Amino acid sequence: MSQNSLSEPARDVRPIGMTSLAECFASGAPALDPNSPKYVTEVVAYILRAAVGAGASDIHFTVGLSELQVLWRIDGVLQHVASYPRTLAPNIIARLKVLAELLTYRTDVPQEGRLRESPADVEMRLSTFPTLYGEKGVVRLFARSDRYRWPGELGLPEDLLPELLELLHETSGAILITGPAGSGKTTTAYACLRELQREVGVGKSFVTLEDPIESVLVGVSQSPVNRTAGFDYATGLRSLMRQDPDVILVGEIRDRETAETVFQACLTGHLVLSTFHSGSAAEAISRLGDMGIEPYLLRTGLRAILCQRLFRRLCDCAPWSTDEADKFGLTVTRVRVPAGCDRCAGTGYHGRLLLTELLRPEGSEVGRAILERREANDIQEVAVRSGFVGIGQRAMSAIAEGRTSPVEVRRVLGLRLASPTAK
Repeated sequence: MSQNSLSEPARDVRPIGMTSLAECFASGAPALDPNSPKYVTEVVAYILRAAVGAGASDIHFTVGLSELQVLWRIDGVLQHVASYPRTLAPNIIARLKVLAELLTYRTDVPQEGRLRESPADVEMRLSTFPTLYGEKGVVRLFARSDRYRWPGELGLPEDLLPELLELLHETSGAILITGPAGSGKTTTAYACLRELQREVGVGKSFVTLEDPIESVLVGVSQSPVNRTAGFDYATGLRSLMRQDPDVILVGEIRDRETAETVFQACLTGHLVLSTFHSGSAAEAISRLGDMGIEPYLLRTGLRAILCQRLFRRLCDCAPWSTDEADKFGLTVTRVRVPAGCDRCAGTGYHGRLLLTELLRPEGSEVGRAILERREANDIQEVAVRSGFVGIGQRAMSAIAEGRTSPVEVRRVLGLRLASPTAK
């Protein structure tokens, strides 16, 4: 394999007859000579290409006492792929740094950069971090720009998609897309912006402020923040408001100053899309209040909060079971449980399922709860009484329909199996 092999088309590394991801990885690896001066270059190239073929979202290079472990995050779960002698770890991390144009001689500080050679036009970013036994490297793989382009391709619930599309035609206010890290928030934000642009064409000015820019949007003015130069979200957003924009995408609300600037923008005639870390839509309101945003701003500025989670979808090999339903105390009589086959590499899951909840604060009861500075649980209960369907309820429906398992719901939600008011 040559150094330029990163640009070759990626292929699936899970051949028929294999059930272990590590076995699949090993079976597809080219015959390499450890004594060759190109050995590390070819190993790194194969790891990156194979990860793309397997659909990984992250690659972890973790160095320990005796070995370097390579793990892939697939469908939200880390899986062991391969191990290499610890003596190779510095060279493998150094090769990744070369691809990302980072300083190879600085091993004592964290570094971040974009890989300049990526397979199949997949955007990749490297983050290194010093640890006890050497540097750890994590490569994040971003979805290709031709995937999940429109809101209708995201897998949103049928009852929420028309409501979201309607909200995108608001001329002012903030639409927040929330959830934990890795839940697809940015992908949804990009899809919404593309949908808006498709609807109105050149009739509106679209701008973004991101860290980093994950995908190129044609016809949109995209800007990356640069904190070392003092160009952060809040500073950039204040300047963008003087650029005569109609729609602004802010990559993420991370602090009080950015949050305040977002609400200033949405109350002065701009539609603002942004992402925010929270466990539920109601929790997002509570967290913004804790950051110092006044209740009246939340009540009048927020158009909607879309909270989303990704659950692993059960493979076709998953059987139905009555015992598991009894074990978790569910109201349904039977559920499907993960089994494992060649298609899912023995995991019992294949692909992921998007479950979302949409909260609109303008409702009289919900709006009153916000103005009264009620806690997240109280806001959730008020919303449910008004017809709001939370992710917990949608997860229970997905279990009953056999799309995912009780174990997976517990893994993602991290709480008791969903009650009607669960987050």
